[in-house]
Amino acid sequence: MRDTDYIRFDWAIKRLLRDKANFGILEGLFTVLLGRKVEIVEVLESESNQQTLDDKFNRVDMMVKAEDGELFIVEVQLTRDLYFMQRILYGTSKAITEHIRLGESYKNVKKVYSINILYFDLGTGKDFLYHGTTTFKGVFQKDVLEVNKREKEYFDKEMAAVGKNIFPEYYLIRVNQFNEVAKTPIEEWLDFLKNGKIKENTTTPGLKEAEEKLRIATMSEKERKEYFAHVDAIMSQNDTIETYKKEGRDEGEAIGLARGRAEGAQAKALEMAKKMLAKGFDKQTVADLSGLPLEKVEKI
Repeated sequence: MRDTDYIRFDWAIKRLLRDKANFGILEGLFTVLLGRKVEIVEVLESESNQQTLDDKFNRVDMMVKAEDGELFIVEVQLTRDLYFMQRILYGTSKAITEHIRLGESYKNVKKVYSINILYFDLGTGKDFLYHGTTTFKGVFQKDVLEVNKREKEYFDKEMAAVGKNIFPEYYLIRVNQFNEVAKTPIEEWLDFLKNGKIKENTTTPGLKEAEEKLRIATMSEKERKEYFAHVDAIMSQNDTIETYKKEGRDEGEAIGLARGRAEGAQAKALEMAKKMLAKGFDKQTVADLSGLPLEKVEKI
């Protein structure tokens, strides 16, 4: 182990980055992504407070303040999920509803930025960073619906398109897709997320703090044992999933008829579920990855 070996980000965000002393690391990532300097005000209640290896969720919500004083919520997710796109929609909706009191005016709804760091394949795009927003475009005129002068003065002087400062914005960081030479701040962050590399004398927000606080060498013996057990579990899980994917593809190719493919897929899903349960995977994860209903998994 070298002095320059860094803790995996999925472990860090679960165990270290929710500590106020380490906020500077995530503040740097948010600043680079959002293009505005921000600071974390507090960590909100989230599903990331579970501490076992078979946690289903790894989501953390933070109240963040921008330089101009605007408060908004940043939600970070990392965990693989069969229905990941539905999951991030659920996550942003949950973040909004959890942090507005019953009966409170809708004007107090906070904008949510959903930042998703993907250590697994999702979709077929070529880029390593995707950004999605909600806009309303004319079906016939093809224009973008904008607020009028009075609305702009009432809501936000910087607001242009309807919903710009209201609806969630999504960032998908496809770590495995990054194969570039790190030249820009976001590329430096991707190089760190994927390869654990930080440039000497970097000035990219957050990475200097990461260089100081996320070294494996600074962990206690107990922390290192827990950390490497986590890494081994992730590698084993990834190998298992890839094996099942290949077996599923091979069997699917071998069965010609549609009915045969469906029956073969069902049988393979059951076989996959049994093997995963035998390896200690929790039932909800088995259901998510096999595609079987939870009720069926519970009866195996």
